[in-house]
Amino acid sequence: MAKGQIAQKGPIAVDIIPGRKYWWCACGRSKKQPFCDSSHKGTEFSPVLYESKTAQTVYFCCCKQTGNRPECDDTHETL
Repeated sequence: MAKGQIAQKGPIAVDIIPGRKYWWCACGRSKKQPFCDSSHKGTEFSPVLYESKTAQTVYFCCCKQTGNRPECDDTHETL
């Protein structure tokens, strides 16, 4: 699977609302990081759906190199 371009080195923390759908940007082109704004159109990338039944803070990957999409796994520390 192709990796998107690096939007920033480091995650963005988001307070998740239970039951809400979040579409994570996989291409790295979105101007609304870490979420999709349809900038992937015409590329091989598609956004990744994230949902949770519980309120929590999630650290969404913005380097787009994570092995735990869409969550940060600290891969950005090696870039």
